[in-house]
Amino acid sequence: MVFSGSGGQGVVTAAIILAEAAVIVENLNAVQSQTYGAAARGGATRSDVIIAESVIHYPKVIQPNFLVCLTQPAYNTYYPIIRPGGLLLTDSRFVKTEDKVDARQIELPMYHSVMEQIGKPIVFNICMLGVTISLTRVVQPESILKVLEDRIPKGFLEMNQKALDVGIELGAGLKI
Repeated sequence: MVFSGSGGQGVVTAAIILAEAAVIVENLNAVQSQTYGAAARGGATRSDVIIAESVIHYPKVIQPNFLVCLTQPAYNTYYPIIRPGGLLLTDSRFVKTEDKVDARQIELPMYHSVMEQIGKPIVFNICMLGVTISLTRVVQPESILKVLEDRIPKGFLEMNQKALDVGIELGAGLKI
């Protein structure tokens, strides 16, 4: 998987949470890496996650089965790397997709849903993570919640849990 967007959107945090859920809670193997643009906040961000039951021999994703692009620059940069027939998730507010991508493109109003139901954009990444696990079933929602409980201050846990649920609901309505 590759999560991409701009610095400050939390794509790296979401990838770390996913990898930790896979390793710590579900006893899978996982690696996670990230790259940043020139400026951490607002610059281009990419985070790779590989999850497997077997040994992982190379820590970078070359052709992801699942690609998330949360900004137009991320989409423009990374859509060519998606494996043919893979899943490409974008936010309908920030990304205008093109027909030339050889993947199943899923455009969802993740940001809009977070703002409408929670009112705080800081959990946009957790909503995206909810959609991701809903579509891929790579880990269980309970595993993500366990990691959130360990990482997030108690005062913010309910908001993050709601964002995860919003994402899961957005993804559940799709047939892939």
